[in-house]
Amino acid sequence: MRKAKGTLLRWLVCSLVLLRLLTFSPAHAADAPPAAGDPVLEARVVAFTSNLRCLVCQNESLAASQADLAIDLKNQIRDKMRAGESDDAIRDYLVARYGDFVLYKPPLKATTVLLWAGPFALLVIGLIVLGLNIRRRAAAGSGALSAEDHARARELLQEAERQ
Repeated sequence: MRKAKGTLLRWLVCSLVLLRLLTFSPAHAADAPPAAGDPVLEARVVAFTSNLRCLVCQNESLAASQADLAIDLKNQIRDKMRAGESDDAIRDYLVARYGDFVLYKPPLKATTVLLWAGPFALLVIGLIVLGLNIRRRAAAGSGALSAEDHARARELLQEAERQ
């Protein structure tokens, strides 16, 4: 019986190792995004995309992201820069297509007030809830025990000592 369990366990471990090797093979690795032949253009693309948010990752700049959409956007930006478009024109194109969320520093306007004020509003709401919770606990804990509660507690302690 032990020999059968050991053989089954070895077979299972070998199968898992083989599955892991097949799953993480280099054939699944993504190719590096094509860089511009011009190092000045590439530096401009990197500087420009470092101020844009990756729409897939959302917490990573477009320059640092390796998501497929980010690579496509970098290639589009590179093509637009090659065509001679200004940074402002490219930024306006991206904002028109993806909204102000694509910018790491969106402008303060009616549609982005929540982006700017949201964290502060959540902080204030959290402090209010915390204060109310502390006041409620203090009010509940300040009530002293009555003589009847003390007597009942003594009885329970005496019962526990007898057992």
